[in-house]
Amino acid sequence: MAAAKAFEFIGEVAIVTGAGSRMPAEIGNGRAAAILLARQGAKVALVDYNVEWGQETKRMIDLEGGVSEVVQADVTDEESCKNAVAKTIELFGTVNILVNIVGVGGAMGDATTLDLAAWERDFKINVTSMVLMSRHAIPEMRKNGRGAIVNMSSVSGLLGGNPSLLYPTTKGAIIQMTRAMAAQHGAENIRVNCVCPGMVFTPMVRGRGMTDKMRQDRINQNLLKQEGTGWDVGYAILFLCSKEAKWITGLIMPVDGGTTAGKADRPALKADTLAEENTTIPNNA
Repeated sequence: MAAAKAFEFIGEVAIVTGAGSRMPAEIGNGRAAAILLARQGAKVALVDYNVEWGQETKRMIDLEGGVSEVVQADVTDEESCKNAVAKTIELFGTVNILVNIVGVGGAMGDATTLDLAAWERDFKINVTSMVLMSRHAIPEMRKNGRGAIVNMSSVSGLLGGNPSLLYPTTKGAIIQMTRAMAAQHGAENIRVNCVCPGMVFTPMVRGRGMTDKMRQDRINQNLLKQEGTGWDVGYAILFLCSKEAKWITGLIMPVDGGTTAGKADRPALKADTLAEENTTIPNNA
């Protein structure tokens, strides 16, 4: 009997929320994840509020011979989430994978200035939406005896330091929610993990009017001095959804070029300098 191919998703059914992208043919995190899952053989429900954005992702998947369908949904509305999961089961027979991508930068300001109505709205988009989608996908995963959920957070949820109070608060909440869900559903063989992208260049970022200098400044902040893209995030999601990650749950994975690891401020040391430094360390250190 031939061994299964690595990272093969044939027979798997995935839901990706936020699977569209605001610019035609451009690659955001959700679109990248959806295309990669379909490329590896999964049938993908492309959940998006904007049907046209989702249709563009489907067009790109169709060109590669993949299988996907657009499912319109408002992920802040429980009935809409319930219907999205039900529609996926109607189309493809089951649900094995849920990728929660939907999120917004949201209300700006500190505790003294932000608009509380906007705070509640955006918290619902960034956090509650993931609870609602999981609420209706998990029962189907239970029937299968397994499942994989990947939640999208951000390095801002690890580091803070954002001009907005809302954004790092919600992204931090997603991290802790992921850990709690992993603990609650591990015994059911439902894995729950989280990716934390760094300053990735996506259509959402481009749409904010980023200048070339701003873009280069972002690149200079990571250890690799390279620009991340939606594909980098998508491949991390693909791994966490795969059978190869079957013993991984509760993981918080930065995808950030090393931004959260530290700063490469110290000049590279020559080998002889390192050897000289090592002689100063006591043998019993």
